[in-house]
Amino acid sequence: MSNKKLTVNEIADEIGITQSAISHQLKLLRQTGLVKGIRDGQKIYYELSDQHITTIFEQVREHVRERNL
Repeated sequence: MSNKKLTVNEIADEIGITQSAISHQLKLLRQTGLVKGIRDGQKIYYELSDQHITTIFEQVREHVRERNL
């Protein structure tokens, strides 16, 4: 999931929380430069801003998996 471009609705479906909650979090993540939005017509696709952020995200996800074992 970390290297995909997803819409707000796709992210909400993937994570299982509301679209409005996702939109609020994405606003904060955009403001900090962690996520960027790319407009394609009427849709905006979101992705992690660069490879450094992707690497950090993957490391955090792996750490959470290890703790849950």
